[in-house]
Amino acid sequence: MAQQLEVLTTARFYLEITLQGSNETIDGYFMECSGFERSQDVIEIAEVTPQVWGKTGNTKGRVVRTKIAGNSKSSNITLKQGITISTTLWDWFTKVETGHWAEQLRDGDITVYDQSATEKVRFRFNGAWPVRYKLASGFKADSSEFSVAELELSVNEFIRVK
Repeated sequence: MAQQLEVLTTARFYLEITLQGSNETIDGYFMECSGFERSQDVIEIAEVTPQVWGKTGNTKGRVVRTKIAGNSKSSNITLKQGITISTTLWDWFTKVETGHWAEQLRDGDITVYDQSATEKVRFRFNGAWPVRYKLASGFKADSSEFSVAELELSVNEFIRVK
């Protein structure tokens, strides 16, 4: 019997970032994550071959193009969360901003669960550091919406864990 595939919803996920030196049990709860992308460059090589071609048959050399795989790269990840009293993520950003980015590289996971809260998919990002911290929503005295902060992370690698 063929295995049935379950479509996983985007609403059930957990993002885990471990920050060294943090006193927090959880360094951040995130309402939204985006930008998880891995791509590969394409290198095109043009070679001249010794084929005879053309109407007269006198022309020698034909250009042949071949595409090969180049470097893989991962896009930046954007995380959105409600603003809390914790300064852990802000402190991480300011440590990078003051020139200590090499010591601030962190790894993290995003885990997707099925409807029974069982882990089904896990992605891992390595070598992450914050490149942008933004208040995504303004403040209004008559509003009841969450204040949202965006944290953009540069990542060295983004992979799916088996």
